Amino acid sequence: MKKVQVPAGRPLGRIVCPNCGNDREFVEVARNVVVTTRYVQNDDGSFTPDEGDSEVLGKVGLYCGQCDADVSIYHNHVMEMIF
Repeated sequence: MKKVQVPAGRPLGRIVCPNCGNDREFVEVARNVVVTTRYVQNDDGSFTPDEGDSEVLGKVGLYCGQCDADVSIYHNHVMEMIF
């Protein structure tokens, strides 16, 4: 993978995969995740999720959605830009 210099203190703007140029589709992968879901059983025997919780115990990476290049250096930026 090609190294990309990111100027300190400057906003990134749009993220672009340095490998293929993709600027639209990215995939976040969390490893070693514990997912807890609480259910309520209904009178008819079916279940309805009441609340859920997840805890990431491992590494979280960001990958290009087109060529699978590791672009984890941009993960913090993605987290800051989710509205």
